[in-house]
Amino acid sequence: MKPNKRLVLFLVVSVLGISFAYYAYQIVYTPNILVQMENKLLVVDEKDSFKDLQAKLHKGRYVNDLISFSFLAKLTGYANQIKAGRYVLRSNMTNLEALRVLRAGKQEPVKITFNNVRLVKDLAERITRNLGMTPEEFEAAVVKFTMNNRDGFTKDNVLAMFIPNTYEVYYNISPDGLVNRMHEEYTRFWTPERIEKARKAGLTPMEISILASIVQAESIRKSEAPVIASLYLNRLRKGIALQADPTLVFAVGDFSLKRVLNGHKEIDSPYNTYKYPGLPPGPINMPEIHSLDAVLNYTPTDYYYMCAKEDFSGAHNFTNSYEEHMRNAARYQKALTIEQKKGEALRRQQH
Repeated sequence: MKPNKRLVLFLVVSVLGISFAYYAYQIVYTPNILVQMENKLLVVDEKDSFKDLQAKLHKGRYVNDLISFSFLAKLTGYANQIKAGRYVLRSNMTNLEALRVLRAGKQEPVKITFNNVRLVKDLAERITRNLGMTPEEFEAAVVKFTMNNRDGFTKDNVLAMFIPNTYEVYYNISPDGLVNRMHEEYTRFWTPERIEKARKAGLTPMEISILASIVQAESIRKSEAPVIASLYLNRLRKGIALQADPTLVFAVGDFSLKRVLNGHKEIDSPYNTYKYPGLPPGPINMPEIHSLDAVLNYTPTDYYYMCAKEDFSGAHNFTNSYEEHMRNAARYQKALTIEQKKGEALRRQQH
């Protein structure tokens, strides 16, 4: 080969080599993720293929050069080993930095918060809202847990296992894993100190939870909760039916019910605490920590009766006298009837 041809070939190879090296450097080390943009969440679902991920990156404008990202993803093997999860991709990441996060499964935890729940179905809707599972999958896991656990949780009382709080889990946690995590949190909540307080009150932790759900439903005033707890504990110790209206509302299943009537008291349900003495088989809502602790730290009283005050302040009149209780109840019923008539008159005027 003539010298000039060898020189041309050398120059061509050198230029190609330099160009390839430069492009390779750009692929690996040049910012390509959310360039001059804010950090952004990327959710990779369990069913996503690499093509699905590419579509998300393109539509969400995560990458400037999708080809370079895809090339490096295939080169590193990530394209065939996608890990579901909830990831935060940060501004001006390189392809290599982003792939290290995705390949390692370095997820951003999801915060789950739940309270003010009456039924497992309601809980399923809330707890799965930002997770990679459906409410139905979670409900199925709860049913499976109630059938196999050795801690006494049943379909009637399992709601007591979920202590309202804020927890961190990963997006791709399994339904079984989430239920087991909540069981661990329940076990952590019931410290030896709390268990001992329950024993002194004459109740098991589960019974504390059931009573706490009734106490919570009875008053919007946290300051009254330890007194209401004492009243119901007095009734339980004497074998007197609790006669708690919120349990009737639960038995009826109409949570919009504002006034319990005599007809409601005849319903045949284990949650009818007018008909059946003792505690119902499960909580009527998900008792919050302050309600649980209000029962554990109840205020000793000699009360057996309570009635909402006629000023509709949310407070109650307490007494140990049945005669006084009936007078309190009569005042409240009279005031309630007046308010209902006012409401009906107002509605007629509006129509």
